[in-house]
Amino acid sequence: MADLKNKSSNIPHQPSHLLRVGLTGGIGSGKSVVATELEKYGAAIIDTDLIAHEITKANGLAMSAIEQFFGPEFLLDDGSLDRQKMRELIFADPKAKERLEKITHPLIYQETKRLSLLHQSKNPAYLVYVVPLLVESNFWINQSPKALDCIVVIDCPETQQIARVQERNGLEANMIQKIIASQASRHDRLVIADYVIENNQGIEDLKIEAQRLHQILLRHEST
Repeated sequence: MADLKNKSSNIPHQPSHLLRVGLTGGIGSGKSVVATELEKYGAAIIDTDLIAHEITKANGLAMSAIEQFFGPEFLLDDGSLDRQKMRELIFADPKAKERLEKITHPLIYQETKRLSLLHQSKNPAYLVYVVPLLVESNFWINQSPKALDCIVVIDCPETQQIARVQERNGLEANMIQKIIASQASRHDRLVIADYVIENNQGIEDLKIEAQRLHQILLRHEST
């Protein structure tokens, strides 16, 4: 079943200010399910994947620079990013991936900060940043002062990742494997984790673990 592992010890009971939680995991690991459950319990959710979609939709903040650098052939008829075509390009050309990230990542982080301030004013239980590429991003790891108070990793076997993404998005298995290979390894994510949820069963088990995680986060002190 899904299993929450606490990798921290001596957790204080009274947070000094709003807790900042990083939630990450590979594609198809179950991040969105956990985030949705935590939101029900009063957390404020800032999903960088959703922000990335916002800035690359028609008239999104990134689209002018993307069109200028990559060309209009990477836009769909409605003016939004042709994700499939861009995905194929960046897997074939690492320099294209680097250029795309130089366009999108600062905008994503800028919007993340804006939403953080907005949510803090509403006094949520804590802030959760859903960041698929948290391990890979200099915006989140090894910052001084710290950008996050704790990190939660949703982990599952690669075979389950592939099956879930195929069911959800209809992508071919070889493309999903390329995406997995382009992300941090399971080992690299687990090394930085304060808490780990092993999502190797069904969605109801995962929801139970999210509820357990919520109770633990309420006791975790922000720094």
